[in-house]
Amino acid sequence: MPTLSDLVGDRTDLTDADLEWLHALVSDWQLLADLSFADLLLWVPLRSPGEADGQGAAGGWVAIAQMRPTTGPTAYPEDLVGKVVPKGRRGLIDVAWRERRIVREGDPEWGSGIPVREESIPVRRGAKLLGVIQRSTNLSSARTPSRLELTYLQSASDLAQMIAEGRFPFAGQEPNLVRSPRVGDGLIRLDRAGRVTYASPNAQSAYRRLGFPADLVGESLGAVTTELCDTGEPMEEALTAVLSGKAPREVEVEARGSVMQLRTIPLVVGATRIGAIVLCRDVTELRWRDRELMTKDATIREIHHRVKNNLQTVAALLRLQARRLQIPEGRMALDEAVRRVGSIAIVHETLSHTPDELIDFDDIADRVITMAGEVSTPETRVTPKRTGNFGVLPAEVATPLAMALTELLQNALEHGLANRFGTLEVLADRYEAEGGSQDGSEEGTENGGRAKAKGEASRLEVVVADDGVGLPPDFDVESTDSLGLQIVRTLIVGELGGRLDFRRRPSGGTEVIVDVPLDLGRRRPGPPRP
Repeated sequence: MPTLSDLVGDRTDLTDADLEWLHALVSDWQLLADLSFADLLLWVPLRSPGEADGQGAAGGWVAIAQMRPTTGPTAYPEDLVGKVVPKGRRGLIDVAWRERRIVREGDPEWGSGIPVREESIPVRRGAKLLGVIQRSTNLSSARTPSRLELTYLQSASDLAQMIAEGRFPFAGQEPNLVRSPRVGDGLIRLDRAGRVTYASPNAQSAYRRLGFPADLVGESLGAVTTELCDTGEPMEEALTAVLSGKAPREVEVEARGSVMQLRTIPLVVGATRIGAIVLCRDVTELRWRDRELMTKDATIREIHHRVKNNLQTVAALLRLQARRLQIPEGRMALDEAVRRVGSIAIVHETLSHTPDELIDFDDIADRVITMAGEVSTPETRVTPKRTGNFGVLPAEVATPLAMALTELLQNALEHGLANRFGTLEVLADRYEAEGGSQDGSEEGTENGGRAKAKGEASRLEVVVADDGVGLPPDFDVESTDSLGLQIVRTLIVGELGGRLDFRRRPSGGTEVIVDVPLDLGRRRPGPPRP
């Protein structure tokens, strides 16, 4: 189905400013549909090669938006967006456009087997007409309206008149949010003085939860709400004015453990403010859950911070113990343990500053690389560097990867580049696995290579390369007695479900290829890199 922007751009002569106005109207017209108990269709004139004749849309009309009521039965169960009708086919729309007024004349239509009352409301921005809203009410369940329904209908009539006069939506206001109060949540009607003339049962119940047991009718809503929420702390100065219906605004108030969201819609007809609609919604549970989530997030960050502090303490104790040892092998083993603990501490330090369990691993990699360079012997004088980007990684990938990277860098410095000059580089590349794409299709590449990423990469390849002495002729990573390499293999292959490969470089030296999946929900091994 084409979007509103597509239809306006492709089939009409409306400007960008007109489109922005229509977007603001459509984002908020559920209010009009619910108050009217009616379907809404927004028609705009089609682009015409000639000039309009002044009596209507020269080329006919196109429906660019549709809304159904949540307070009553729909008149149009089918989708009509994109439908085009020629001039003269919808008489009330032509009259509303030509005479620039709301048109309610005519008998109910029976085209779909049910009686439907049609009305047309011109949509105006300043002095310019943009289109016409067709308001269609299903009369199959017509009955004597209650006071609530009469208030709804009167409010809908006032709001429709504001649209016809170009006073709604409110200029300069942000489009209505999805979580804003709706008509069914609770409605209060105010007069010019800000006194309540009607409060729906839901609205009355919401105020009872705030601590107002009496009937709201006749009360000044701004004064009542301010008094209920007076906790002795500074309050928003404009709260009384907003809840008196003088300005369009959304506010939240809290009292007795209850939180209520209020939205004020001033009603201005014929340049005169006649009152206001106030929509209210009890959001106590929502705010309680938001606060619970914030508390949990803060607790998790504090845990990561404490884990980092404890790991740093462990590293300091190991460092002190190493200084007391007289056996070189024991001191070396403790120094290696300090580096391993330090790499894990770096990850937890980063997690303590993030609101979720996602980490920008480039910063961690740089710190691990710097740490490895600092502990290299003066004879080597090797400064490791990074090429490419790791990007954002989940914590369950970042922690083992940081530790494995530490071990590989240290191994290269101690064995491949021992007592010699050379280069040590870390290359990172995110890519999508061959034989599938991020959208779940099984399409591969034409020449057998890995697929191009259509979305976020699904795998990460890290290469640690040096130009040192190279691998021994009989080297086998699976049978090596090096503790560091055994740790790397356990982390990459066992924990992350990735691949680990050691290769001799043709120009001399060694490169270690680490290939891991980024989606740990699928521990299925991916293809090796070519």
